[in-house]
Amino acid sequence: MTRVLVSIKIFPSDTTTDMNVLKDRVRKTLEGKASIYKYEEEPVAFGLVALIAHVLVPEEVQGRMDEVEDLLKQTDGVSEVQVMVSRRIA
Repeated sequence: MTRVLVSIKIFPSDTTTDMNVLKDRVRKTLEGKASIYKYEEEPVAFGLVALIAHVLVPEEVQGRMDEVEDLLKQTDGVSEVQVMVSRRIA
């Protein structure tokens, strides 16, 4: 089964957002659709830290990436989602 590794920058809705809580929400939101490979945190500006989620998505399912992006945008505590990089892995 071929998968796609997608790096997604997730901006929290507030500078006081607990990143561990946000990570847990993202993981639960994607359960059954995609899996988290790893997380990174990236300082943006003025105390805001973006969460970089590296997500494994099955390539065979048509429209799955759009679904993942939409789910993340609807997640509580998320203000914006930006797909950074997408690459195919075996």
